Amino acid sequence: MSFPIPTALARWRLLLGEPAQGALGGLAGAAQAADAALEWLYGRDPERALRGERGGSLDPSQLTAPDWINDVHRLFPQDVIERLERDAVERYGITEVVTNLDVLERMEPSRNLLRAVLQTKHLMNPAVLAAARRIVAEVVRRLMEKLATEVRQAFAGPRDRRRRSRLKIARNFDFVRTLRRNLGRWDPQRRRLFVDSLQFISRSRRHAQRWDIILLVDQSGSMVDSVIHAAVTAACLWNLPGMSTRLVAFDTAVVDLTQDVADPVELLMKVQLGGGTDIAKAVAYAQGRVANPTRTVVVLISDFYEGGDPGELVRRAQALVQAGCRVLGLAALDAQAKPNYDRETAARLVKVGAEVGAMTPGELAAWLAEKVR
Repeated sequence: MSFPIPTALARWRLLLGEPAQGALGGLAGAAQAADAALEWLYGRDPERALRGERGGSLDPSQLTAPDWINDVHRLFPQDVIERLERDAVERYGITEVVTNLDVLERMEPSRNLLRAVLQTKHLMNPAVLAAARRIVAEVVRRLMEKLATEVRQAFAGPRDRRRRSRLKIARNFDFVRTLRRNLGRWDPQRRRLFVDSLQFISRSRRHAQRWDIILLVDQSGSMVDSVIHAAVTAACLWNLPGMSTRLVAFDTAVVDLTQDVADPVELLMKVQLGGGTDIAKAVAYAQGRVANPTRTVVVLISDFYEGGDPGELVRRAQALVQAGCRVLGLAALDAQAKPNYDRETAARLVKVGAEVGAMTPGELAAWLAEKVR
């Protein structure tokens, strides 16, 4: 690809932006178009006002996202294009960029890109959607690798030193018994212990009876991180012995996605982000799916901004608690666990016996494991 090379002054003008126009002069031709493309993107930076730079006008933008994509590919070298596209998605949240097939195929899969895909997949044609699915699959695979280990560790039963295990895995290794069993193989001259027999400790079964986990996930637009991690968490819980996992997404409607829990990629591609929020309706749906209250955990993943009747939500949560269910409210489920939720509604739920917290997916797994002991 060829692209126009601006003069030295023009390059400085492009670098310093509009505030340098008085000293360096204006731009023309391709340089002017490049400046417009940069301004379309970096003109959104809120720190510009703090630096005393003049803000943009209220005139409608002359560029749309597709126009901008075409312009940057015409005006900049490849390394600059990749940086601009990455900043557009990750720094400024211009998700329309990912509906372009060429852009989507070049970008490195990341959580930010996955978020953008989920928010714009309804705009994608079949070819773009196929590329988006590959990105979703790669990011989910990475999340699964990390979270699956945390979930297994959280739900592993306590070590029982009274019983030996034939399951030879690192977390069951019995160092003390192995040392004692092999003391006869100590070589004093080499000062080394030669181990012939490794010993492993058994673990007691944590779940003698089945537990039912019902995950209720708010799929309003602000909860995209929670939807992503709830899907991955549910998939990790799905294969645990003694656990039955149900995943339900809701806004003003309720959709049971349990049949896709084992395939989080398919599940995420079916989620429809946006819309209002009727949390009470989702809790009512969970009530109808409780078979054994004393062996059921209902996890409500939401920002608790109820679009329906908050009183109805509290009454239904209280009914679940009084029936013997454990009700957990999760206010954040992204990697940073930054809570942003209606504290008044959360406090009302706590008063009727629910527990509310803000945590990462790994911490959720540990919390669940604690509740079903």
